[in-house]
Amino acid sequence: MKTSRILAGLAIVLLASSVLAAEKIASGPQVGKTIPGPFHPLNITGAAAGEKNCLVCQNGDNPVAMVFARETSEPLTKLIKKLDDATAKNSACSMGSFVVFLSDKEGLDKQLQKLAKDAGLKKIILAIDNPAGPKDYQVAKEADVTVVLYTQRNVKANYAFKKGELKDKDIDTIVADLAKITPAK
Repeated sequence: MKTSRILAGLAIVLLASSVLAAEKIASGPQVGKTIPGPFHPLNITGAAAGEKNCLVCQNGDNPVAMVFARETSEPLTKLIKKLDDATAKNSACSMGSFVVFLSDKEGLDKQLQKLAKDAGLKKIILAIDNPAGPKDYQVAKEADVTVVLYTQRNVKANYAFKKGELKDKDIDTIVADLAKITPAK
């Protein structure tokens, strides 16, 4: 009797796990698709700081790590730093990276300038766009962080995380998957 209760409990846990795994959200351009086209967020850092500038256009067919985020967080800052380092290490192939914060929060521009300074960011560009995100990019409302890795404007990897879901292991996976867009060494 006790064994059957344990097995029933285990079955419930496994079922709940599979239901949670099935709740993975789709956000942003998906693997195998082409980047929808230009959009012009307000660049906070980089050569076009203070201007609306198309980062997709700026990067052209080069390898790119494109991130959409709703707000800053410690895990996101870790990801940004690692993408910034990877962008510097892959400068020979003109890799680009940028994070577009989808928000109309007052003072976000100053907050992002401070983040860039405190984190010592050198290559990754921080920008701001409207809360809905760029038209045709289909950034899910429930996605706190969406990461799209692409080259030749073709999506090679896509990750979406609800608030609080981005963990160190996810950051390591994303960084490892940069090999999908950068030339083999």
